[in-house]
Amino acid sequence: GHGGRRARRRPPRVSRAGRPAVFLDRDGTIIEDVGYLGDPERMRLLPDAAEAIARLNRAGLLAVVVTNQSGIARGLFDEKAYEATRVRLDRLLADQGARLDAQYHCPHHPELSGPCECRKPGLLLYRRAAEDLGIDLPASWWVGDRRRDVQPATALGGRGIVLGQAPSAPFLAAPDLAAAVTGILASR
Repeated sequence: GHGGRRARRRPPRVSRAGRPAVFLDRDGTIIEDVGYLGDPERMRLLPDAAEAIARLNRAGLLAVVVTNQSGIARGLFDEKAYEATRVRLDRLLADQGARLDAQYHCPHHPELSGPCECRKPGLLLYRRAAEDLGIDLPASWWVGDRRRDVQPATALGGRGIVLGQAPSAPFLAAPDLAAAVTGILASR
């Protein structure tokens, strides 16, 4: 051989090879939005939310929460308190046979902690999830009760569904998470 060096293997391309995910907002989408939630005991699942997530699980779609938690930057609760709510959500869903594949949160607020790339509609947490879980972003869905929850779909090539609002292009609308999941599964 020529100097015994092997051709360097190219890193594998990750485009379109991963699994589709459904990126879910947390407060107002899966659980009741009670404002800044630092107390896990105040957490209540919205009706049919667990069953909707269980349907995603059975269909082989990754269910990933991405949530803005500016209450941390505001000093209303700390990371430890947030972690307790994260664990509580997993437990409430597990009790009903549902599972989240991952939960990501942004603890920042631009006026208090400066600009960041993880606060929705920023893309950092979605890119991190794609790397962690091998997600095919263009084949994925975004669901939330605010436009900013689904805006990343536009930048990343996926599709968005806004809950409880009139449809506004380019996003679809659904009354709740259960209806959104029905639509997602019907489109596959």
